[in-house]
Amino acid sequence: MSEYEGNQSKLMRKAKENPFVPVGMAGFVGIVGYQLMKMKSRGNVKMSVHLIHMRVAAQGFVVGAMTLGVIYSMYNEFYLAAKQDQKAVTNK
Repeated sequence: MSEYEGNQSKLMRKAKENPFVPVGMAGFVGIVGYQLMKMKSRGNVKMSVHLIHMRVAAQGFVVGAMTLGVIYSMYNEFYLAAKQDQKAVTNK
């Protein structure tokens, strides 16, 4: 790999290593966009409270995506690898 890696190629590499990275990013952008559109009809809610709710929702989605990504990686690494090793031993 070259010393300099562009932003787009780095994002593509990360997306291949962990498919939940783009899901988390898309969810974050979607939640922020939805909350910004919803800001017009927020009623008597203070701006700071609305922004706090938006931040918590976006962070919660990203943390959830990261958690699912870690579980997915652990499943692939431990469960499927162990199953393939067991098949390799029985086929010998």
